[in-house]
Amino acid sequence: MRLVLGVDSSTQSTKVEARNIETGEVIATGKAAHPPTGSPSSEQDPHAWWTALASAVGQLGDHRKDIVAMSVAGQQHGLVLLDENGDVLRPAKLWNDTTSAPQANALVERLGAQSWAANTGSVPVASFTVTKLAWVKENEPDVLERTTHVMLPHDYLTWRLTGRHVTDRGDASGSGWFSPTSGIYVPELLAAAVGDERDLLTCLPEVVSFDEAVGPILGSVAQELGLDPTVVVGPGTGDNMGAALGLGLQAGDVAMSLGTSGTVYSVSATPTADATGLVAGFADASGLFLPLVCTLNATRVTDSVATWLGTDPQGLSQLAIAAGASPDGLTLIPHFDGERTPNLPSATGTLTGLTTDTSRESIARAAHDGVLCGLFFGLDALTNSGVDATGALNLIGGGARSAAYQQRCADLYGAPVTIPDADEAVATGAALQAAAILDSRSFSEVAQAWNLGSGRIVEPRDDAQGAEIRSAFNQALTS
Repeated sequence: MRLVLGVDSSTQSTKVEARNIETGEVIATGKAAHPPTGSPSSEQDPHAWWTALASAVGQLGDHRKDIVAMSVAGQQHGLVLLDENGDVLRPAKLWNDTTSAPQANALVERLGAQSWAANTGSVPVASFTVTKLAWVKENEPDVLERTTHVMLPHDYLTWRLTGRHVTDRGDASGSGWFSPTSGIYVPELLAAAVGDERDLLTCLPEVVSFDEAVGPILGSVAQELGLDPTVVVGPGTGDNMGAALGLGLQAGDVAMSLGTSGTVYSVSATPTADATGLVAGFADASGLFLPLVCTLNATRVTDSVATWLGTDPQGLSQLAIAAGASPDGLTLIPHFDGERTPNLPSATGTLTGLTTDTSRESIARAAHDGVLCGLFFGLDALTNSGVDATGALNLIGGGARSAAYQQRCADLYGAPVTIPDADEAVATGAALQAAAILDSRSFSEVAQAWNLGSGRIVEPRDDAQGAEIRSAFNQALTS
């Protein structure tokens, strides 16, 4: 049996899936944790990602000998800097590191929001890689001077696997120096971040086609991971782009992801350029586009509230379900660690509508609603930018396993929500990319063969009044 390996290198862990290349059946899985991160400074040593990848692949055991191709989908926006010897110069600043907020503001002031949106489809906020590069320029100029390779997290892992310094258009589109429309780097944007005295364009990875193999795995790496040296490595992509592949999203379908961060996005045939900065106009991993809204605060919010109430996430979910569907006036704004959408890096959370009758159940439901309403605010921003979001709404990510998140998502949406059968959409998408490239098949052909897009439907409750709750949230958000 031929297997393909999909790798999901996220903020919290590395997860791998070995799938039957013909049917998509999951044959074996592995998982290894990454070092925990915090806020406002969120950094990880890239070596830890490699150690986790090796550990997760090792858990596949004898199935490793049947793997013929692999690909990596990784957390977006992280900044990896290497010197001429390939040594990591400093810990990678991650997407949820908000210390570069001043640099983000300065970059927008320097070139203007409209110019950034026109060039990259997005307006920089602290999450974007270009702001982190500007931070290094201002705070650690000696590190920048020694830099010869600038990478994103998935680029780093692909480089470790193959020795090639490459990236793909999907992940590159979240850097802040790449045009998803023209498919090229924009030198003026790099210069805005680091000045003209250092040309970093030669330090950026080559952008390879989404359907192009990067090459065979390095022999020494194959031996280290227990893989065959003929394994073909795909270009990989960012985690959200990988999830879109793994869900088999069609134009108009929407994915809402609940993880450390929250994201809502849709596959689009046309690019977007939102000068308000709410919508990031990314490219996807199949030649189309992936307009996306990201919130910093998602499942860590409900994890925190669970701790406050003396329970765990599952217990909090049960409390939220027990609260029923009808609104009770309690609203939680979940900006516990600042926020990216809207761009409020120094914001804190608020809970309004408290009375002496407020119950633990109501607080639990408000916590779930706050996270979801933040993402529905993002969905509104997508549609206001002209994005077609009339297809199926898919709820994914670790939080999507929660019964409360599932039910409240449908209640607030006021329409059915799909809980996809694919348990790890990001790893699935990476595996799909590898399978399509190896056998010269289209992504849609592989997705159909693997029956991607199927899932369980959750219906809204009749008395949920989701529009009323979302309206109250939006009013509290902007007041």
